[in-house]
Amino acid sequence: MLDVISEIIGSTALIAGNFLYSLFPFLPVSISENPATLMVIVGFGGQLLFAMRFIIQWIKSEGERKSVIPLAFWYFSIGGGLVLLFYALWRKDPVIICGQGLGLFIYARNLYFIYRNSAR
Repeated sequence: MLDVISEIIGSTALIAGNFLYSLFPFLPVSISENPATLMVIVGFGGQLLFAMRFIIQWIKSEGERKSVIPLAFWYFSIGGGLVLLFYALWRKDPVIICGQGLGLFIYARNLYFIYRNSAR
């Protein structure tokens, strides 16, 4: 099953790479020929999204002079976690798949609690 998911993600990366190369011909040709080129970019993009949550939390906490976890923290957690999960599925890496899968559940659950309590 993991092989099938990885192949689908790799094929999609090639399609996306061909599309990007046709739009931006200055990109390296490898982006349209090798799924690994685009997937490494996707992986770094996921890491960037994931890191943004800490930057946002830090800025908010500095502004309030106390530890604060803003709503955007959870959205960046989900965004980064999803992108990293796709990357892990493509890599067929069970350690990252389990870690991001569990993390996504926790982030979504926290958002559920936030919205449930704000509706009351």
